[in-house]
Amino acid sequence: MSRSGGDLALLMLAGFRTLAERGTAELARRGYPDFRPVHDFALHSVASGASNASELGRALAVSKQAAARTISVLEDRGYLAREADTDDRRKMRLRVTERGAAVMREGEEVFDALRDDLVAQLGANAMEGLEESLRLIVGGGAIRLDAPGWRAAVEEE
Repeated sequence: MSRSGGDLALLMLAGFRTLAERGTAELARRGYPDFRPVHDFALHSVASGASNASELGRALAVSKQAAARTISVLEDRGYLAREADTDDRRKMRLRVTERGAAVMREGEEVFDALRDDLVAQLGANAMEGLEESLRLIVGGGAIRLDAPGWRAAVEEE
């Protein structure tokens, strides 16, 4: 049976969305009903050093204004805090709160459990083969925790 490259792209996207939706639903059951995948990308970016809206926008490949809205949402929900920069008190820096760190830890647990479910469904050998094939497709340095990355990758070229 012959399939198009478009089918492959859609299957890969659907696989990502399926895992993200299952993860979001499980996090809601665990007490984080207001947490979305973009929030996880943002928290990982801040934890990796994005300290303001401009840096977060670059990390997420969105405008500074969109990043500022995400920061406000995460701050209002207790996942992120703004505090005075120790080097320049006129500036504010972003910090992941304990609640933010907790949801990041729980998210890792959820995705480990989702992977275990796939191993049970597919078998360990098939899962290892799938992961190895995906690594070959995306290349060595393509796994990014901070953003989907397609816009950032285009801008770097």
